[in-house]
Amino acid sequence: MANLKEIRNRISSVSSTMQITSAMKMVSAAKLKKAQDAITAMRPYSDKLTQMLVDLSSSVDFENEFLQARKVENVLVVCITSNRGLCGAFNSNVIKECIGLANSSSDPVSFFCIGKKGNDILSKKHNVIESNNEIFDDLTFENISIIADLLMKKYLDKEFDKIHVVYNKFKNAATQIVTKEQFLPIENNTSNDLEKGSSDYIFEPSQIEIISELIPKSLKTQLYKSIRDSYASEHGARMTAMHKATDNATELRDQLKLTYNKARQAAITNEILEIVGGAEALNG
Repeated sequence: MANLKEIRNRISSVSSTMQITSAMKMVSAAKLKKAQDAITAMRPYSDKLTQMLVDLSSSVDFENEFLQARKVENVLVVCITSNRGLCGAFNSNVIKECIGLANSSSDPVSFFCIGKKGNDILSKKHNVIESNNEIFDDLTFENISIIADLLMKKYLDKEFDKIHVVYNKFKNAATQIVTKEQFLPIENNTSNDLEKGSSDYIFEPSQIEIISELIPKSLKTQLYKSIRDSYASEHGARMTAMHKATDNATELRDQLKLTYNKARQAAITNEILEIVGGAEALNG
């Protein structure tokens, strides 16, 4: 009977776990819909703004510090993870990419962590200059602009000569792509077609004013898109992980129920055999 009681306790424990994972799956699914709509709506604007910046900067005839590459002595990597776990390999994939960048770089690499999970791991063995875990509590363009302004200031003050952003790009609920983008300096992918296209622009006001205004806005939008992508990917990864956990818990519960029924049937059979044996002994 002790064995049957143990199995019943395990069935109860697995059923409770299954209820928790199922509830977490539904919560993430609800949050994912809103996050997915947000990143899907802003991607065309972000891509067009970036394209316009590259197009205009291809014919820039003045020096801008955000466009000028310089000798790299210090590198900053912005690591975007989540504050919570239970989302599969979502956080570990980004952290592995960041550690790989640090190990493969010949220059000193520091980290700016957005999200608690990245900070917890990277701060053990690497230089984390700053972390921001509260940004996901109020994910607005204004709050992210503050972080972007800080990164631009560190670049202008020459604390860092190159800044990368590493995050999970949202593809669908089941797929997140680890992405590394160069934040600063802005990569100027010039080509003959772009140079030809940019010559058709009429600048009003001047080209200098337009580029100077467009660059900070584009950088803020790029960082906002990266964090939004990561936020949507987090809920997609958690929903998928909790769905699999619920399926595994259901399968384990069914196996335990089968084992319990077999053990119970065996116990009943033994009792019947003992009764029959005792009755035959009395009759004999």
